[in-house]
Amino acid sequence: MRKPNAPSSRSVGLVWLSLLGGMALTVTDSATAAMSPQSPISSQSPESSSRPNIVIVLADDLGLGDLSCLNPNAATATPNLDRVAAAGARFTDAHSPSAVCSPTRYGILTGRYCWRSSLKSGVLWTNDPLLIEPDRPTIATELATRGYETAFIGKWHLGLGAQGPTDWTAPLDGGPHTVGFERSVGIPSSLDIPPYCWFRDGAGDPSPTTTIEGSKHRRQDGGGFWRAGAIGEGFVHQEVLARSVDESIAVVQNHAKANDGRPLFLELCLSAPHTPWLPTDRFQGTSTAGHYGDFVNEIDFEVGRLLAALETSGLAENTLFIFTSDNGSHWPVADRQRWGHAANLDWRGQKADIHEAGHRVPLLVRWPSVVAPGTTIKETVCLTDLYATSIAAAGESESATAPPPSQGGEDSINLVPLLAEGNTAGLADRTGIVHHSLDGMFAVRVGDWKLIEGLGSGGFTAPKRRAAKEGEPTVQLYNLATDPRETKNIAARNPGEVARLQAILDRIRADD
Repeated sequence: MRKPNAPSSRSVGLVWLSLLGGMALTVTDSATAAMSPQSPISSQSPESSSRPNIVIVLADDLGLGDLSCLNPNAATATPNLDRVAAAGARFTDAHSPSAVCSPTRYGILTGRYCWRSSLKSGVLWTNDPLLIEPDRPTIATELATRGYETAFIGKWHLGLGAQGPTDWTAPLDGGPHTVGFERSVGIPSSLDIPPYCWFRDGAGDPSPTTTIEGSKHRRQDGGGFWRAGAIGEGFVHQEVLARSVDESIAVVQNHAKANDGRPLFLELCLSAPHTPWLPTDRFQGTSTAGHYGDFVNEIDFEVGRLLAALETSGLAENTLFIFTSDNGSHWPVADRQRWGHAANLDWRGQKADIHEAGHRVPLLVRWPSVVAPGTTIKETVCLTDLYATSIAAAGESESATAPPPSQGGEDSINLVPLLAEGNTAGLADRTGIVHHSLDGMFAVRVGDWKLIEGLGSGGFTAPKRRAAKEGEPTVQLYNLATDPRETKNIAARNPGEVARLQAILDRIRADD
């Protein structure tokens, strides 16, 4: 395995950043550059009959306020992502289906809320079996039937065994390679959960055969938090982010070289900025938000390398590029006060919580000739919608035996009309969006109204759960139009609205 500072395809990113004017670009500068003739993100129209490549990049625990295009006061610098926003659309009311990662990853790939599966709360752990049910349609299976090359890179966290714990002594019987991905290179789960190893196309690369001691969190002056456990020979935590992008660039370059007429679907799931916060030397000190902020800056650089590879490979002009995060940032009030950085903007809570900061996420979409540059979309959407949107962008199936989209994606809405024309008619098909916290607390969002089943955060912010006081309602009700920070529970004053929203939530949950 190469060392962090060894020569590699990371040099492509230097070209990209030089075109941006460097890491210190302001939001205005990057927006101007993105729409200039010299920009490597162009808006020229591809052949109308050509199916787009589809690239989904999913960050891990990245908040809206970490992107300078969404937060002018950010302590971070994200010029590459700012350019994506300037060249396409940024959403201001996009939500992950869950406030933690495994359920969101399931929801993106299947277009289905994860609480409909066997995982009702929490996340998968260590060697749990594959969460995606046998024969469940996924974006990958649907696009494969439409003639796409499909590849998965990065953090999986959806299980790597068909029935029981992962058996690393044999070919893996469950994982990306069994749910529609032709190629896959990844790590089992978060970088703080063992085993720490790589897999490639259904086999350990290499398998975990030794052990590593744990490490303390940066908040405790540690070297970056991870738990003790099994590790593969040569595995280095700090190299995972860059290697994931290296592998993605290889997929892009090999696809372009093959030139076999197939479009490409690539899902890249980054391991950052989830703990351990491990920015490489060149990024340390580049933000004013400590190791976390430096790690965010490195994410932006790495995404820039992938964007540059799409450009130099000739794929960028016909690529639907989507960037988002699996949930909000794990950034409590103490971190915001210490660093002066609002990783989740002014939304209440943090990762894992049922409140807005737990599941309101950045969502950027660039699609030349389809999405107008500089678009801001305020409609409420969910990351489960990426399933139906990807299928719609790809067009009709080439296989007579392929399952129609109606057999999957129960909780997914096609956003192509919204992206292309600002047409919101399709959103009316959804009665509400369901939110889900770490410990299984539910909420439903309908218009400006939000009902939370229970008191407390349901996640990391104290109190997680609390009993109602005498005469106090047992639920939380907020109108986000008048109280976006969820400061005043108005359930007691609006029993009719509580009943209406509760009925909607019950109906959605009953509709399996």
